This record gives sequence, structure tokens and C-alpha cells, in this order.
Amino acid sequence: MRKLAQTFSIAATALFLTASPTFAADTAAALKALDPDNDGTIDMKEAIAGAKKVFKTINTDDDKTLEADELQGMLDAEGLDAADPDDDDSLDWKEYRALVKAKFKAANPDDDGTIDLKELESPAGQELMTLIYK
Repeated sequence: MRKLAQTFSIAATALFLTASPTFAADTAAALKALDPDNDGTIDMKEAIAGAKKVFKTINTDDDKTLEADELQGMLDAEGLDAADPDDDDSLDWKEYRALVKAKFKAANPDDDGTIDLKELESPAGQELMTLIYK
């Protein structure tokens, strides 16, 4: 029952955030920041460039890996486990990049190789955004 209540709480928060003007402005700002060619979309190259900046920013101990405390608010324990094939409880750049690529693919249902504003505003797009924009 507790897990069900947490799920509803998370869903309600996501619904509230997606309906708020601040959410839309933040997503639009992220798209603008991640889109240096100003075509109104993020391609994989742009997403990886954003991810590289985020990786460096959140890797506070500068050990070239991200541990759970550095990924707080971005990945839960289950997400970290899924993205950590070598089971060392951290993500190196190669693992983080693979995670970004998977999230990009999930956020791109039309499979056109780009993420537009509507796709970035989707739940899958928001998961991607947490990994590529700070």
C-alpha cells in the first residue's frame, strides 16, 4: 500500500509539474540551451554534448564516475542498477552515455533522430532532460 501511495504521489507531482508555466519555461530554456544550431530540436550529438557537461558538473569528487549521491534526483537505485552493467555501484562516462542514448530513444517515439519541444515535455523527455541539462 505504501508503494502504491508513493506511485500516486509521484504521478501527481509529475502531472502538476507538466501543467505549470514554470515547467514549460524550463523545458523551453533547456531546448534552447541544448540546440546550438537553432533548428528547434535536439539531435543525439547535441544530447551527448549536454550529457558530457552534466557529467562533469555533477562528478563533484572528480573520480570520473558517478555514484548514487551524485545522481540524486536523476536516477533512483533501480535506475542506477539498470544502467550499471559492471555492478560497481557507479556510472562511468561510457555507462552514462549509454543511458543517455537509451533515454533519447525512449523520448523519440517518431524515431526521426531528434527531440522537439513536445517530446522533451513528455515523461520520457523529462527523464532525458535530467541527464543532459542542468
